[in-house]
Amino acid sequence: MGLTRSIFGFASNGCSTARILSSSSSSSTLFNRFTRLSPPAHRCLPTPCRSPSFFIRQINMQAQSIAARLSSSGILQTKGLIGGNWTDAHDGKTFEVSNPATGEVIANIPCMGGKETNDAITSAYDAFNSWKKLTAADRSKRLRKWYDLIMAHKEELGQLITLEQGKPLKEAIGEVSYGAGFIEFAAEEAKRVYGDIIPSPLPDRRLFVLKQPVGVVGAITPWNFPLAMITRKVGPALACGCTVVIKPSELTPLTALAAAQLSLEAGIPPGVVNVVMGNASGIGEALLNSPKVRKITFTGSTAVGKKLMAGSAETVKKVSLELGGNAPCIVFDDADLEVALKGTLATKFRNSGQTCVCANRILVQEGIYSKFADSFLKAVQDMKVGEGFGEGVVQGPLINEAAVQKVETLIQDAVSKGAKVVLGGKRHSLGMTFYEPTVITDVKNEMRISTEEVFGPVAPLLKFKTEEEAIHMANDTNAGLAAYIFTTNVQRSWRVSEALEYGIVGVNEGLVSTEVAPFGGVKQSGLGREGSKYGMDEYLEVHLDLNFATQYLVNPTHKNEQSLHWQI
Repeated sequence: MGLTRSIFGFASNGCSTARILSSSSSSSTLFNRFTRLSPPAHRCLPTPCRSPSFFIRQINMQAQSIAARLSSSGILQTKGLIGGNWTDAHDGKTFEVSNPATGEVIANIPCMGGKETNDAITSAYDAFNSWKKLTAADRSKRLRKWYDLIMAHKEELGQLITLEQGKPLKEAIGEVSYGAGFIEFAAEEAKRVYGDIIPSPLPDRRLFVLKQPVGVVGAITPWNFPLAMITRKVGPALACGCTVVIKPSELTPLTALAAAQLSLEAGIPPGVVNVVMGNASGIGEALLNSPKVRKITFTGSTAVGKKLMAGSAETVKKVSLELGGNAPCIVFDDADLEVALKGTLATKFRNSGQTCVCANRILVQEGIYSKFADSFLKAVQDMKVGEGFGEGVVQGPLINEAAVQKVETLIQDAVSKGAKVVLGGKRHSLGMTFYEPTVITDVKNEMRISTEEVFGPVAPLLKFKTEEEAIHMANDTNAGLAAYIFTTNVQRSWRVSEALEYGIVGVNEGLVSTEVAPFGGVKQSGLGREGSKYGMDEYLEVHLDLNFATQYLVNPTHKNEQSLHWQI
């Protein structure tokens, strides 16, 4: 099977990476035997606020007003969805969802676990038998209606994303349009799930190939794109005739619940879409252990993806994984400086650097290095940091305290090994989890900041001499999700993009995801593709019908002619 790979000259919005955080206070792991990571964000204590008290009070008042408005509109749901019913946890336990810009609690959400997940699996399994029998045209109409409703509520959904995730409102509304695009595309592709007829080697046989839905899908989604990473999975799953159990991040479940509410309003039957969240350990165990769940789709860290892959082996589930990245952004001497600056800024600082396709390493050829670094530094200095509803804000807070500590650790390691912080490098005066946009020079390949995913607003600059050296540096990693090159030499653009060991390459472009193109990585950045017609195949099984002619029919016009009659 050949490698599906995307090369972008121009594109739309980007992707995300997630970590599934357990809500159990006694556990600092993901999925017990499956995972590692920091303590749950809703348990984390924010750093003491260093900003003026009136600033936080002002944000709180605005956020409270928006939350109240969303609640009265019906968009803000605070219960899980199982079989079309809004449901509390069996034991009544809840957890808090907080605004990362202020630490203020937005809502208390049911802390669900294995029992509720098994209920959701049963609901999805029962609904599958009827949903898969609907015509493709019928499923398409319902998905189109879901898309229309998402777009009709674009502003409200954007506000909800900003409340619980922190990204600037303009960026959040952009995510809604981007995420809705996957539903629209899936609605269109639902009618184009074609089979095949294969010429048989025997005259009395016929070979028919059908594509059928894989079954119940467990979709585990991240916090950094709380809507788009759901629609990118659920859209094609439903279009193919599958049903889903969604497990959103405990950091951002409200957007998932809002999307699920709109799916019901669109006429998608109860049980087709289910949402559970809370105890990641219990939810993960239930999804992996159930033979009724036939596929796991996950966006998140490579470490968790490996554990999910291993856990799926027991029941031989189909698996698609979009995992961590270590994206190189290569700027050659012959690059258009303005294009390179615009593209690099977009791919590095979007969502405060919290995406899996963010430029993790910026490799600049020595001939243009000084000029690029000076211009880049000036541009980063002008970036406005603040809460997502603020005017002109382009960078919000990091998702939690653990994210800030990781950034600090990587910067400390780099500085201890000779790197220089030329801008930022510390927490922002706004307090909470705000961090200053940071530029670091004299970075080397052996530093942790070059080998680990930063997931923060830190731009490490590395210098190279030759094209061959740049390719070697870029490929010197276990990750292989996205890469970027900036050059005006067409021959070089093809030569380098084909030499890079990445699933996606942006050429003179910093935003590399769109619903019409396949998204996914190679090496330890994952398996499978999302988006495009290739993403549809992830939710389908190939079914072969071999038909044998059982009798002959006499042609009524020509009595001496016979034709084979096929029983199908």
